[in-house]
Amino acid sequence: MGVAIRAAGEGDRELVVRLLDEAFQDDPVSGWIFPEAEYRRTTHHKLMAAFTDAVFADGRIDLAEDGAACALWLSVPAEAHADAADDEAVELRELVDPDNERVETIARLMAEGHPAGQAHEYLWMIAVAPGRQGEGLGAALIRHVLERCDREGLPAYLEASSERSTKLYERLGYTFTDSTLDLPEGPRMYPMWREPRTVLG
Repeated sequence: MGVAIRAAGEGDRELVVRLLDEAFQDDPVSGWIFPEAEYRRTTHHKLMAAFTDAVFADGRIDLAEDGAACALWLSVPAEAHADAADDEAVELRELVDPDNERVETIARLMAEGHPAGQAHEYLWMIAVAPGRQGEGLGAALIRHVLERCDREGLPAYLEASSERSTKLYERLGYTFTDSTLDLPEGPRMYPMWREPRTVLG
């Protein structure tokens, strides 16, 4: 059975933030950024809201029609960034949790590790409602964009937040870049790259 997918609009903001907040509460990276469970429950949503707003401004959010899953994508140009990364990391920390250095650290490390020199589609985050995981919703959302990547000859990039999640991405054609992103005294993230596949006929 296919998954109906649509582009999220500003009216979907609260739904997207809630999906991200619920799906990543127990994620190892979120647990590193907000180590105290109770504080994470009350503050984590601010980080997810900042990510959501950034992608609404510069990218695209795809949403399963029933609201059970979402994917945040950015189209990264070949001549991308670096210069503004430090300022953006500081701004993110000030916006989300000014006393928490780890908010700034994660933004800075992800920007520094991001591949440059080749245009690509960047899967920033993907979230599936906890009660709906394992139904193939996440894979359907990713394939929705990868099919376009294949048609247009565009590679794709992501950072997997756990070794377990790399298995899903490998099935979709991503490969580990051989260099982990190691959070200070915390978990590893796994940068993954996918070359476009040839579309026949």
